[in-house]
Amino acid sequence: MFTGIVTATGQVQTTRWIDGGLDVTVECPYQDLVAGESVAVDGACLTVQDSGPNRFTAHVVRTSLDRTRFAEYRWGDRVNLERALRVGDRLGGHLVQGHVDGVGTVARVEERDEARLLDLRVPPAVSEVSVPLGSVTVDGVSLTVNTVPAPGMIQIALIPFTLQHTTLGERLVGHRVHVEADTIGKYLAGLLRARGEWGGS
Repeated sequence: MFTGIVTATGQVQTTRWIDGGLDVTVECPYQDLVAGESVAVDGACLTVQDSGPNRFTAHVVRTSLDRTRFAEYRWGDRVNLERALRVGDRLGGHLVQGHVDGVGTVARVEERDEARLLDLRVPPAVSEVSVPLGSVTVDGVSLTVNTVPAPGMIQIALIPFTLQHTTLGERLVGHRVHVEADTIGKYLAGLLRARGEWGGS
């Protein structure tokens, strides 16, 4: 479990296809990672299989590759990182599972006062449970849905701190991002589907 509060950014060192999946090695500032530990990489929960000074390697399985953009990662790409939540830690963002629901695309970028607004075209699994002022995770960052500008889209507002301390400040029109819908919304949708009362797809 995570909170969507990014604690560091890292840099992709290598990617290697193996056993039908992808090994990704990330350079990071963490010094004490151990094998078996969970780290959210751009919002996707990955298990550390090997680590060393300022780096770790994780294996991305096929099911995760199908829902993420890890297959597109190249040397030098910057990624947002968060270590798993410990009991007693502050929950500064919202409950994030690290289960990416799909990939969204930046459709529009607008500067408004001190904030940067991004309109994202997102998968139905995200758009159907997104509401204004609700929570969403974008590339591992806990954010508030500013508005729903059109069907299949959400808008987020990035404050200066987020722009400076995460990779979201680098996102431009056409860029792809990991998105995870609010956990509570997904459970409610699942319950309503089971009862035959869900109006979405």
